[in-house]
Amino acid sequence: MNRQLLLDVLPAPAPSLNNYIAGPNGEALAAVRALLPGRALYIWGAAGCGRTHLLRALTARSDAVYIDAANGENMLRRLAEADSKSPMPKFVAVDDVHRMNDSRQAALFALYNRWRESAATGRAFALALAGDRAPLSMPLREDLRTRLGWDLVFRLDPLSDADKLAALSAQAAERGMHLAPEIINWMLTHHERDIRKLAALIDALDRYSLATGRPITLPLLRAMLADPDSQRT
Repeated sequence: MNRQLLLDVLPAPAPSLNNYIAGPNGEALAAVRALLPGRALYIWGAAGCGRTHLLRALTARSDAVYIDAANGENMLRRLAEADSKSPMPKFVAVDDVHRMNDSRQAALFALYNRWRESAATGRAFALALAGDRAPLSMPLREDLRTRLGWDLVFRLDPLSDADKLAALSAQAAERGMHLAPEIINWMLTHHERDIRKLAALIDALDRYSLATGRPITLPLLRAMLADPDSQRT
């Protein structure tokens, strides 16, 4: 199995607020943790900065709904147009709003209005959204751009290599692994830089080390990536 295929089949841990690597985005993480019904939050940043992770983590509960803006128009409309006595989730997250066409923008506009009308009532819900740029730069209708900035707004910055090295080292330490910095640096240099894929690679390396009875070294990592059976360890 080649390296890329191994990375593709490794299971990444489910997004949670505890396994989000904040780096320079500590304030945004704190805001997501503290988000309450009646409040709205918009987070933005380049691909790979953790927007989807935070929204998925926020809605990993029974009273929450995650909506992908690219194909979630039906759910958006259902929530925005539901009877005023119908139950609403306490947390609604809408991801990738920059991808919305006109009809989905109209549905989100209606949902924003429902959020505002219910904010001070017992039917209040939290609204969390994410996109790839600041509110006023979004390719959306003007009244919707304005609503994105109504409450909390945070920019997410990419993790530096130093942040990734520290995070992966901490993950290894929690598993009782001694992971030399050269191993993590090699991963950052030779593989895609998605932090969740790298975390899954470390999990696989730990299992491979136990299965082969060999200490964790850079040669062992290379051997694992070249081993066609390593995904089953």
